[in-house]
Amino acid sequence: YRLVRCLLGVGAAIAVTLIGWLLQAGAIASRGFAVHRMPWGNMYEFTLALTFASVTAFLVILARQPVRYLGVFVMTPVVLALGLAVLVLYVPAAPLMPALHSYWLAIHVTAAVIASGVFMVGTAATVMFLVAERYAIATAAGKPVRFTALARMMPEPDALDRTAYRAFAFAFPIWTFAVIAGAIWAEYAWGHYWQWDPKETWAFITWIVYAGYLHARATAGWRGRNAAYVALLGFATIIFN
Repeated sequence: YRLVRCLLGVGAAIAVTLIGWLLQAGAIASRGFAVHRMPWGNMYEFTLALTFASVTAFLVILARQPVRYLGVFVMTPVVLALGLAVLVLYVPAAPLMPALHSYWLAIHVTAAVIASGVFMVGTAATVMFLVAERYAIATAAGKPVRFTALARMMPEPDALDRTAYRAFAFAFPIWTFAVIAGAIWAEYAWGHYWQWDPKETWAFITWIVYAGYLHARATAGWRGRNAAYVALLGFATIIFN
């Protein structure tokens, strides 16, 4: 009810976003029916699920706080990722390789999808924070500001910093669970919990970077630009992986 009430009050942009979200949910469901399994067994399907999770996280946050300003920063990477999925990553519906036939596909990959989607929203807030901080510094110094309409839309940098931190703090335990579940699945499928496979290694590197981000904020009192750069590094490791 709160989500519907929020959407009715924010105009066409969010309404179109909701329509796109519903259509993508239908696309994911139809893919699942076509392959008779959880529809995230390859990069095309994972990208669909990741972008869907990102938009879902944005809509959930929007239902709780007025964060319409995040929309363009969330939708830009979502649209680009969907274009990449359709033009480059698309593969026809097909069965999984034997090693992937396991209930751990639903557990491990679902956790990774949710965490990655929330990380993307946190990254959008981080990018917006850096832009807002630059505008605030320029305005305080009396310097001309480009794209004044965008500058007026920006909330206080501290508010964006808090939004990003909350998103990362929520996603990090889920990512931790995804890494642990992946190791358990690897032992089930190949007989080893950890083999320093590149995907395993970079998932762990992602965990280290975000753990460093949260630890630095909790103990060293990092705020603002330094913390934002660490958060961007964390999402860069996800993209590389």
